[in-house]
Formats: sequence, structure tokens, C-alpha cells
Amino acid sequence: MAIHRANIAMPPSLLSLPSATAKPPVFRVDIPLLPESAVGSALQFIDLLRGANLLASQRQGAQAPRLAWRLLDAEGLPLAPLPGPLAAYTTPDEQATGPAPAHALLIPSFHAPDIPGIRAVAARHQALSRQLGIALDAGQKLLTVGNGAWLAAQSGRLNGRQACLPWFYVAGFERDFPGIGHSLGQDLSEDGPWLSCALPSSVNLLVMALARHALGPELGTACETVMAPDHQRARAALQANAQQHIPATRDSALARAIAWMEAHLDEPYSLARLAEAASVSTRTLLRHFQQELSQSPLDHLHSLRCARARVMLEVTLESVPSIAVACGYADPAAFRRIFVRYTGMAPAEYRKRHALRAPRRRWRVDVK
Repeated sequence: MAIHRANIAMPPSLLSLPSATAKPPVFRVDIPLLPESAVGSALQFIDLLRGANLLASQRQGAQAPRLAWRLLDAEGLPLAPLPGPLAAYTTPDEQATGPAPAHALLIPSFHAPDIPGIRAVAARHQALSRQLGIALDAGQKLLTVGNGAWLAAQSGRLNGRQACLPWFYVAGFERDFPGIGHSLGQDLSEDGPWLSCALPSSVNLLVMALARHALGPELGTACETVMAPDHQRARAALQANAQQHIPATRDSALARAIAWMEAHLDEPYSLARLAEAASVSTRTLLRHFQQELSQSPLDHLHSLRCARARVMLEVTLESVPSIAVACGYADPAAFRRIFVRYTGMAPAEYRKRHALRAPRRRWRVDVK
């Protein structure tokens, strides 16, 4: 996952603005939908906003800041509520309505067969581009997905900025807007008020960047923990929940050794027992680990244990000594030293930054 961030001062987040009332702050995103819009990316964006709100409420309760949205038509008017499953996307939010301007606008990608087709759509919606220019002048943020960047660039306010586009649009965009640069090889570009992602599959990156700005660094980091794919966390979570059976296709000595480690994370380390499980000598096992992973079996075991510890610190309220035992460390002080070595921070500090649950709810992992 590659992200370009320009070193440019950003407008203040909601959390830095003075509040005249006791109500929690609300950051509103307006989403104009054109007849040509790819509506799916807009709905995905809203689903992720809802997920961010849920996470914020779990961590900070009723006073948590929240993200709100409005779906608008091409003229800038709110869409009428729709029945059925779409009601949750179109029902007016009391805190998202009213005369106050939005804090940001999202321009989803739209359907067009080729570059001339994109130019035709942009030409039909110059009024929207003018409104985007007014919004940028007022200090609002602008988020675009894919070829939605054409409508943003057409505002005339983004010369000198960087955009993120699919590779197959770059040449055409360069011809139309030579004053705008390209974040080549990136999935997301953050340049001042403009956040752009190349593909709908990167909409989660837009929401994570928006959450950092609108909800503050703590909740922004929590959103990244949940919304960014993390295969190591997934594996550690499974192992922490229950010991998993290893597929029969994992048949190399190294794979057998790692599988045994995963199934016995909470047991004392023994190189001899590990080599026996892998059906090789200790010397051969050490050579395999060094050749393939550039580390010793013990170093790899520490990394697996720390991955489990990260998950437990994030989703449980178990004490650090209890987590140490669940991860194979009888001495909490030794666990703290190793955790700092592998993560760069102490377990308590990691929990403070990354815990997904508020203290009022308790998730327990039994340690037998």
C-alpha cells in the first residue's frame, strides 16, 4: 500500500475547532452523484464512514466525534430518501443537514468508455466543477476516486498539486491538465486539501486519511488498524483464539517447524523439540531458518508471540502479565523487553494507542 503525502499544512481538524455547544463534533462530507457516477464506490465510502463512527463510539462513547454524509444530485440538492436497504445511505442525518457548508466533498469515479468519454462527462458537469472550486476556496477538503479527478481539476484550483490516477488515465489527464503532477506508483495522494485515490479498491485509504484529519490521530490510528489489510494480525488472531490445524500441503522442514511454533506459542522454547517436530537435526533447522528467513528460530518465535500479544492488547483487557503468559513468557519483564524490541513501544503504550474497545466492555482470552 503506497501513499503520497505532500508536506503541506492541512486545515484544522474538527477536534481543534472551538465548540459552542456540548454536542460532539460532526465532520460532514457531501457526495454529489451524477447520472454517470459509479455509485458503488460512494456507498462503500459511506459504509467505511459508518465503521469509523462505530469504532469512535466504542472508544469514546456518546461524546466521540463522528463523520456524517449527504448524498446530493447533480444540482447539489439532497437525494430523496430511498426505501429498503438504501434507506441507511439516503435518510437525512439531523447533524448532516442545515445551511452550514460541508467540511469535505467526495467525487466518486464515473462510467465512461474512454478518455473522450471522460472529457464529455466533465464538459456536461462544469457547473459542479465550479462549485468544487468555490468549496476549495472556502477551505473544504476534496476527495476524488479515479476519473473523478477530472471534475476536480476542471475547477482550476489544483494547479501545482499531485493527483493519484489509474495508469491508463495518466497520459490523457496530463494532456488536459499539464499543471497537475502525478503520484506515480501510489495508491493514494494527499496534497493539501486534495485527497485522491486511483481505484475504488483504495477507497479505504481515503477514509483512513480523512479519519486522521477529522477525528484526530488516536481515532485515525484505530481506523487504520481495522481498515487496512493485515495478514499477520489475522493469523495471530486465529492462533490466539484457538490452535489451528496446518494444511497437509505445508510439508517442508521450515513449514513444519513454523506450524509447530504456532501451535505451541505459549510453551517454553526448546530447539531440540522444534527440530524433532520438523524431522531434522538442530543444525539443519538453524540453517533453514537462516537461509530462508535470515533469523534464528527463537527470533521468529518472538515475532509470532509479539503478533499474538498485539492482538490481545488490541481486543482484550487482560493484564500485561496475563498476556505475557498467553504468549509464552513466564517473566513479564522479559516480555516487555522483547515487545519493545519488536514493536518499538512498551505493551501499555501499544494498548493506549491501538486498543479497539472501551474499558466498559471486556473481551477475555482464557489462559489455561
